[in-house]
Amino acid sequence: MSIITTPAWLLTGQSGTDSLEFTEAHELPPLGENDVLVRIHAASLNYRELLIAKGKFNLPFTPPVTPGSDGAGIILATGSSVTSFKKGDRIVTHLTVNTPENGATTFADINTGLGQKVDGTIRKYGVFDVSSVVGMPESLSFAEAATLTCSGLTAWNALFGIRGRGVGAGDVVLVQGTGGVSVAALQFALASGATVIATTSSDVKAERLKVLGAQHVINYRTTPNWGEVAKSLTPDNRGADVVVDVGGPSTVAQSLKAVRTDGLIALAGLLGVGTEANVPSIMDGLTYLCTTRGFLLGSRVQFREMNRFIDHKGIKPVVDEKVFSFQEVREAFEYVDAQKHFSKVVIEIE
Repeated sequence: MSIITTPAWLLTGQSGTDSLEFTEAHELPPLGENDVLVRIHAASLNYRELLIAKGKFNLPFTPPVTPGSDGAGIILATGSSVTSFKKGDRIVTHLTVNTPENGATTFADINTGLGQKVDGTIRKYGVFDVSSVVGMPESLSFAEAATLTCSGLTAWNALFGIRGRGVGAGDVVLVQGTGGVSVAALQFALASGATVIATTSSDVKAERLKVLGAQHVINYRTTPNWGEVAKSLTPDNRGADVVVDVGGPSTVAQSLKAVRTDGLIALAGLLGVGTEANVPSIMDGLTYLCTTRGFLLGSRVQFREMNRFIDHKGIKPVVDEKVFSFQEVREAFEYVDAQKHFSKVVIEIE
């Protein structure tokens, strides 16, 4: 099947949404022997897309590039050397290109990945290296599956990334806020039989977290010592077995107070960069007798493990109530930037 151009959104600079431009005819590369041609049906946004569009942290990118790393769709054609997929298979994108099947993701991998150095997912058709796709969970819609690439996989790695220390029944997991990683971690933890403590700054969002199954919710604005409070909510005040920390500098001090002896703090994000004060040092792990683990995303092997778990447990990823059309990409970026969303913001590409 030959498709030469595609309707697409392009990031042409780093002036925020002003740098987003729509084109009806973005050129596609020819289908290589290790490539797949995909009809993309849905994409979702991450904080990463905002950072790239705003030029934050000197993130490199090659303009013009189609933004977005997260997407789900159907394979329309495969290259001559592709044996793991066929026409008609439903897939989800993996952010990286040509990384090891079961290797740890690095910053270099991300900086050369989808939506940054190579075209991403906010377009109707895409040619991707076969290493950048995995099979989609059978039980999910395209919109639901499009949330998994970064947030879902990061949450999975946070909870199950250390062999022999995966979360299970009787464990306590603490998640922070209502972003994609935190909500996915909440869902995975609950499906594994764990108790979940969640934090948020919004009473409205607190109610939504309770509806999802969080047994305890703490408002961190009205309870600045939320780490100690979270610890008091655990059996025998032992602390959380796993803390999924997405704030980084702004939250890790409280995460240390919440975690149990020999517990794990999964450093899953840097949302609090720029607001830090008195950030703990690596030696605080000795004071609190815990493990802090830095990691990025997850491997394709972990992605497939997660997808099997989703199908087996019947998990439905949470999509924000406001779903954007392909014509509303700028509005979708602005919605995420204003932090109006709950979990993941999805763009339907129909």
